[in-house]
Amino acid sequence: MSDSGVGGPNWRKATGIAGAAIGVLAAGAAAGVAIERMTVGRGIRQKARLALDSAGPYGSLRGTPGRAHADDGTELYYEVDEVEPAEALTPRRRRLFGRKAPLPVTVVFSHGYCLNQDSWHFQRAALRGVVRTVHWDQRSHGRSARGVAQIERDEAVSIDQLGRDLRAVLDAAVPEGPIVLVGHSMGGMTVMALADQFPELIRDRVVAVALVGTSSGRLAEVSFGLPVAGVNAVRRVLPGVLRALGQQADLIERGRRATADLFAGIIKRYSFASRDVDPAVARFAERMIEATPIDVVAEFYPAFTDHDKVEALERFTGLPVLVLAGVKDLVTPSEHSEAVADRLPDAELVLVPDAGHLVMLEHPEVVTDRLADLLTRVGAVPAGATVSGYGSSTAQPG
Repeated sequence: MSDSGVGGPNWRKATGIAGAAIGVLAAGAAAGVAIERMTVGRGIRQKARLALDSAGPYGSLRGTPGRAHADDGTELYYEVDEVEPAEALTPRRRRLFGRKAPLPVTVVFSHGYCLNQDSWHFQRAALRGVVRTVHWDQRSHGRSARGVAQIERDEAVSIDQLGRDLRAVLDAAVPEGPIVLVGHSMGGMTVMALADQFPELIRDRVVAVALVGTSSGRLAEVSFGLPVAGVNAVRRVLPGVLRALGQQADLIERGRRATADLFAGIIKRYSFASRDVDPAVARFAERMIEATPIDVVAEFYPAFTDHDKVEALERFTGLPVLVLAGVKDLVTPSEHSEAVADRLPDAELVLVPDAGHLVMLEHPEVVTDRLADLLTRVGAVPAGATVSGYGSSTAQPG
């Protein structure tokens, strides 16, 4: 067996570095996991995860499916939730619309790294039947196919590529009519890349933008809540470690399943800030992240270091823009959202206390309310329509 194979010196070195890096990242979560291990058996925890997977409707919403094709041939999966047809409107809403319903505004949701379209579950539920929405899975995530350029040509993923992917989805799902673009984290960067490459689309058809927990650049400076020495060590080794792990995906996936409790703690730490997040919501987020293969994690990670779309923000000048972030976000700190808002002085900046990176799951009512306000301002939601919340992410007393 060569040194590059499983069990060889290079592989052992890579896994050793991986263990060190993961150990640093897990520092904040490990204590809680260790205490849990002393009080709850592994079999019971596994049964609890299965019970949480079957409880609640999180991620169960489905729309009319469609498929777009990126410029490299990658098949991109999307779903459309349509509004009521004009003939089905109540008399009151028919008076609001007139005899003929106008071409509807379509709200297009782009999700973040290691997630999928279901991460917008609460907002999707609240807007169903009120406004036309499109939810899509980024390449190599969710129900979309693995990136052709990555599999066949070993090309690196870039944020610019994701912007072109979004354009393909818009061409297929929203060929005409006004658009509101909503992006979380990597999805917000995707929206910026779209604007950078297709300014005429932004000028002619986009009527509003919402950027949630995202960044226009300088992500290499993010500390992830770690001490300077720790984050510098992780930053040096992580790209190479991820590449090495991606080459042994099957082995790593088995290991990831075997250490599910530890990774659950890491995921919770870097997703949420509240103490009382519904366990079913936390497990829902964990499931989405677990479903992202390690080689996909490795393919995408370097793109964030190269991401710089500060100048692209100017494409949104003059548009209603919502910039929203969790104050305790360790992945894309709220300072990055403040920097985005500084470039767009007319933008509404909302900083949500006691919220982490997955703010739309942790405090869905805040995100949905602010998004509904934005949609009302641009006429996407007709006067008199009700956008209600859906469920709660707060644990309820037994």
